[in-house]
Order: sequence, then C-alpha cells, then structure tokens
Amino acid sequence: MFFNDPWWIVAIKCIGVVVLLLTWTIVNVWYERRLVGKMQHRLGPIMNGPFGLGQALADGMKLLVKEDFAPGMVDRVLYTIAPLIVGVCAFTAWSVIPLGGEVNMFGVMTRLQVTDLPVGTLVILAMSSVAVYGFVLAGWSSNSPYSLLGALRSSAQMISYEISMGLSFVAVFLYAGTMATSDIVDLQAQPFLGFAGFQGIGIQNWYWLVLFPSFVVYVISMVGETNRAPFDLPECESELVSGHLTEYSGFRYAVFFLAEYINMATVSAVCATLFLGGYHSPILPGVLDAGYLGIIWFILKVQLLISFFVWLRGTLPRLRYDQFMDLGWKVMIPFSLVWLMAIATVKGLRNANLLTLPVLLIGFAVLALAALAWMYLGGKPEPVAEPLPEVFDAFAGGYPVPPMPGQTLPELADVVAGSSEPDLEPELIEDAVGAASGREN
Repeated sequence: MFFNDPWWIVAIKCIGVVVLLLTWTIVNVWYERRLVGKMQHRLGPIMNGPFGLGQALADGMKLLVKEDFAPGMVDRVLYTIAPLIVGVCAFTAWSVIPLGGEVNMFGVMTRLQVTDLPVGTLVILAMSSVAVYGFVLAGWSSNSPYSLLGALRSSAQMISYEISMGLSFVAVFLYAGTMATSDIVDLQAQPFLGFAGFQGIGIQNWYWLVLFPSFVVYVISMVGETNRAPFDLPECESELVSGHLTEYSGFRYAVFFLAEYINMATVSAVCATLFLGGYHSPILPGVLDAGYLGIIWFILKVQLLISFFVWLRGTLPRLRYDQFMDLGWKVMIPFSLVWLMAIATVKGLRNANLLTLPVLLIGFAVLALAALAWMYLGGKPEPVAEPLPEVFDAFAGGYPVPPMPGQTLPELADVVAGSSEPDLEPELIEDAVGAASGREN
C-alpha cells in the first residue's frame, strides 16, 4: 500500500498521469484516423506535420477556440456540470492503475502508481458508475428530445454492461483472492498454474488463459461501456443526430470528446491489468520490465487493445438497440453467473484438497451437457400460430396506402395484380368498383 509517499511525489504522479492521458489522446485520435484509413484503402491525415500528427493537435485547438455556445432553453448549471463529471471520472479511474514496478523517483523508492487501495478495482467501477450521471444530466439539461433520448440510451447501455463487467471482475477476485490492482498484477507474474517449469519458457499466469470466458465477457463489455462502434447507439447520427452531445459545442464538447478517448484507454488499461499481466513482460519477467521499462510494456498492451476498438469500428455495422440489450441481459449476464458458480466450486474444491483430475473431468462433462441441453432444448421461443390476416381497405383514409404486415388488400386488388386464384364474380367486381368510385366522389 502506498500511503506513505511524500506529498510532492504524489503530486508528480498526478501531473504525470494527466500529461500522459492528454498526450495519449492526441496520438490515439491520429492513430485511429490512420488505421481506419488503411482499412478503407485511404491515406488518412498526412498533410499537417510529420505523418499528419499535427491534424489531431489542430482539431483540439479548434475546439478550444470555438465559441462555447449554450442554447437559451438549457439548464445552465447542469449543462456545465455534466461534462465536468464525465471528465473528472475519466481521469480519476487512473489513480489505482499500476503503470510500472518500483522505481527510484528523485531519491524516493516508489511504484509507478498514484495510489493503491485494498478495493482498487471497485474504485474503477465506481468511477464508471458516477460517469453515468454526467451523460444523464447532459441530455436532461439540454432540453432537447434528441439529447434526452441519447442520454437515456447511454445510461441504460452503461448500466446494463457494467453488470457483466462487474461479474468478470468478480471472477478475477475469486481466483486471485484480492481486489488490489497491484496484487493482481504481481500474482500474474507467477508461473502458469503454479508449475515452475513454465517460468523458464516465458509462460506466466496471465488470467486471460485461466479465466478466458471472463476475459471474453470483459472485452465485449468494455466496448459497450465506452459507447464505441458497433455499440455506439446513443450517438447514432441517423436516429439521434449526436445523442446527448447535440446541444454542446466548444470547450464543453471537447471535454466529452476527451473523456471518450480516455475511457477507451481506461478500459483497455483495466483489461491489461486484470487479464494481461499489467506492466510485466511476456518474456524474461523481472529483467525486461524492471524499473521504468514496465511502463513501455504496459503502453504496448493498452495500445494493442485500442487497436481492437478501431478494428471493430472499421469492420462491423451498428447493432440494433434490441439486439444489443438482448446480448447483455440474455447472454452475457447469465453466462457470467454460471461461470462464477464454476469458479467458486473449483476454488472450494481446491481449498478442501479435493481438486483431482477425475473431479475436473466430471465437472467439465456436466458443464458440456448443460450447454448442449440449453442449446438444443432451451433458449428458443415456443412457436406461435400466425394471426389471420385482416381485410385492409387501401382507400379508407381517402388516399391509397399500402397494407401493413398482417393485412391483405381487398379482393379487387388480386384481380388488378393478376392473381393466380380463380376469377371473381362480375357482381363482386362491380360492387368494389362502385364503392371506390363513391369514396372518390
């Protein structure tokens, strides 16, 4: 625990984290444009500065000098507080993320982490939860239907996927026996599954190997948590203009934009911390990641996960809202609960010294049978008889309109369309024509 650092060391760490995130955001904006350009066979930004690096900086300066306009119908207090809440939460989450090991900082031995808490991972979840208030207040205070709908979508989406994200955290807690981020990183530096023979060939106990289902659940949840494509439903232009950001401009909009990219880096950093060994090197641990070298490995892992975000944006279409919520509530949360039960069972058997190979094989067989039973016997809605089509009069409102699903046109429409059914009686045709003529008159 790092509660004994001098105040000026803590201040240096805080300033360093802020500078790192601001610089990293500018680089990630440029990196995303370049990578998407390559995926779409374009060049991307190449004109301003070396390799187009000045484009992202110019865009940031443009947002800062633009007029910070606020519509007259907004609630100015909440309208101003909303981006501050989102921005502060984005920076605060990095206070418990270890960026490197123990180093000598101006004669003081300390670790590259602002602070460490026994419940550090819960602090990250808390900051993510508080940030929801910023999005809700942004939509509510804007007094715009598009902003309000976007804020409601964003809050529902973030709350829904925080549950599955939290369940993936619980799996790590159960396996590691701690909620401190520094302890979780140190435990992953041990040999794979406790076998010393794996240490010599560089295989460490990174939790994405032993907790692979939780790793997959977290990766999906982190994309939904950050409102990034293909889960960018709160900001889809074709439906909600820009969602909760519709009425924002200038500096306030820049804060939201900055928070989005910082959140993308935050969830990637948490993934690297909990599942990818943190700042530890995949080869020669303790040598290639000693001192300040650990931060290089940490940044490389986080940047790889950010590349995954960009890859999703450039390849996958946006999901429908019902598909997105069904994925979270009907698939990921139930699966995470079953997986947690399995981990708790294995943990209990290990503590009781009953974890043997036959017991593991029986457990895997039971899980496989349960999965097959759910796939083939459950999870499918019972067939429902289709309702009988109702007769639809296209001229009922005085103007011809097409039928809706479950409706059929009058019998005259079959004759006009050349239906293959037997011809209608002449009297029925004359009655239908007379009825239509009477409506026109």
